[in-house]
Amino acid sequence: MTCLRPAAFALNLEILYILGAPVAETAVMENHYTYFHSLGLTDANWQKFLTAVLVGVALVAIGAKSAKKLAKRRTRLGAEGGVIPEDSISTAGVVDLLVEGFIGFQDSVLGREGRKYLPITATVFFYTLILNLIGLIPGVPAATTTVWTTVPVALFIFFSFNYHGIREQGFVHYVKHFSGPIWWLAPLIFALEVMGIFLRILTLNLRLYWNVSADHVVLGVFTDLVPVLAPIVFYVLGTFVCFMQAFVPTILTMIYIMLATQHEEGEEHH
Repeated sequence: MTCLRPAAFALNLEILYILGAPVAETAVMENHYTYFHSLGLTDANWQKFLTAVLVGVALVAIGAKSAKKLAKRRTRLGAEGGVIPEDSISTAGVVDLLVEGFIGFQDSVLGREGRKYLPITATVFFYTLILNLIGLIPGVPAATTTVWTTVPVALFIFFSFNYHGIREQGFVHYVKHFSGPIWWLAPLIFALEVMGIFLRILTLNLRLYWNVSADHVVLGVFTDLVPVLAPIVFYVLGTFVCFMQAFVPTILTMIYIMLATQHEEGEEHH
């Protein structure tokens, strides 16, 4: 790789984050009423898991329908006419606007050549963002406050950047770069790097789980203590946290992909 990060330093950062992760009393959140209680489903983890599944299905359906509509529009009006926004607000237009804005952000990190990774990065961002935001709605389970949801997201990111790293560089070269440039330190560096790679599953999970959990606990406590006006402030702060906890795993996904797919100096990719 162009610049192989020091494995020991990276591993220490991951461990420090785990030890310093915010401690939230998640039991406060387990017994609050949700709409699933009316359906006879009282288990909090199942409520959150089903919410995550429903959101995922809804996003796929909306994305497929919007893509189909935009494709028809561009076929009817041509390549140039098809990109002109419609006169009225539509779901497809909103989706197109959001995706276009996200592409501009990703280009600033991965460049235009990184657009082939858009299905991964956009999925992570919009999926976690929607799950975070709907958790602020009274009666809706906070889906990202259970490992039933956060671990699959972390695993999706983990397998995605490793898959593209192997696909871009080949399995042998991809594994070889974990050994570092100094041959006599290779066994130690390799062990630390591999440990650090797998530790990303845990830290990705913790970042999303604990931060969102802490936000909901704070929101719930202050809403109960001061039910007038004060909740507005904490809902605004909660919305900010929702965006940040979608932004962080997304930018980390981009960085992990960039590190996994970049080549060493002087190496020409064929």
